Amino acid sequence: MKRSSGVRLCATAAVGALSLALITGCSGEGSGDGTGGTDGKPAAKALSAAELTQRIIAKGEVPGFKVGSVEGGIPSKDKVKAEDSRCEPVLRALTGIAPGDPAAHTSRMATEDKKDPTDDATSLDDLADGKFEDALGKSMDLDVTVVTLASYDGDGAEAGLKSVSDAVKACAGGFSGVQDGEKGKFTKVTEEKSSGTGEESVAFTATNDSGKEGAMPLHAEVVRHGNTLATYTTVNIGAMMSKKAYTVSAPVIKAQAAKLK
Repeated sequence: MKRSSGVRLCATAAVGALSLALITGCSGEGSGDGTGGTDGKPAAKALSAAELTQRIIAKGEVPGFKVGSVEGGIPSKDKVKAEDSRCEPVLRALTGIAPGDPAAHTSRMATEDKKDPTDDATSLDDLADGKFEDALGKSMDLDVTVVTLASYDGDGAEAGLKSVSDAVKACAGGFSGVQDGEKGKFTKVTEEKSSGTGEESVAFTATNDSGKEGAMPLHAEVVRHGNTLATYTTVNIGAMMSKKAYTVSAPVIKAQAAKLK
């Protein structure tokens, strides 16, 4: 029997599952009132939700990826907490929640489009003797990236990005959090080399303590394009299972950056 549809669903739903069991969301502070600039220039005006929807990646715009709505949605920040409030901006990025206090935001999910190794199997016998487990791991070895665009009034985008950068440094030794009673723990947060897109950016890896499965790294990057922040969070379950290195999906960042120029 065919198993590819079930395997693929498991992989594409990874972000939703991780947001409940592995990644903990957050609540956060505002980023200022955005009433005016400090250099006498008019304060930046945020884009509307409709304008952000026009600017976020869409179906057919990322080579090698399927783009659609976020499986399971973005967690509500009022239902999740970090034990150390300084770490909340990191948690916010990991769950696709925009930093600070945006005037508008929208999200999409890009799933790497790879051939499923189980597609050619017609029976359980085809995947006997451990072959199914191997095929399952390979089928889940694909990047699932959540992209959130958020726009801010005044200097809100700068403040939002700074809050993430400060949190990465402050929480390098790890932190814990809880979402709807489900606890999560990260053993360390490490700043990584960013993509170099936009005016400024910060990238990091948060390593989750998953018990018997061992260390499981999650990757995120926040990039400022004017008064808009693009937050990217990438999960690859197959890479986690095989302990293979992976990063935030470069084709997704490239395609999204192009739409924000």
